[in-house]
Amino acid sequence: MSSIDESKSFIPLNIAVLTISDTRSLADDKSGTTLADRLTAAGHKLAAREIVTDDVEAIRAVIRRWIADPAVDAVITTGGTGFTGRDVTPEAVEPLFEKRMDGFSIAFHMLSHAKIGASTIQSRATAGVAGATFIFCLPGSPGACRDGWDGILAAQLDYRTRPCNFVEIMPRLDEHLRRPKAKGSSA
Repeated sequence: MSSIDESKSFIPLNIAVLTISDTRSLADDKSGTTLADRLTAAGHKLAAREIVTDDVEAIRAVIRRWIADPAVDAVITTGGTGFTGRDVTPEAVEPLFEKRMDGFSIAFHMLSHAKIGASTIQSRATAGVAGATFIFCLPGSPGACRDGWDGILAAQLDYRTRPCNFVEIMPRLDEHLRRPKAKGSSA
């Protein structure tokens, strides 16, 4: 089990929240509000918050903008992870990943199964890294957002979490882009 190392200082991250929905506005976006409230209560900064429709190009445009923004450390999306015709979040976001985070989906489904049983298979929650930015895609319900934040993200986005966390590896996420090619390399 993980634990908090109280000898370490908390490091706040800049986290952007994107709600994917054809029907929500900021006024009635319970899932986005759940994430924004939880991340700020944990001590992080809400770097940005937007709502886009269930449209591949609209989703990608926002995610690409946030990946390119050095002031955004992580992105959490909510919505569009199901199987209906309008659910396109994984199709929009996964091609942007440089590295997939398969363990996130597994951990999310384990947590979700404990609460909703086999119905968890109706979610395509996913995560990955792109441009040194962590991206987590959660289902569009407040309960799923609570589960994802409370059960996974709160600990992994806290530098004090042991034995390991995402914050401690952030400085090395883009090392492949900064490392000069080895002499004699043909790549």
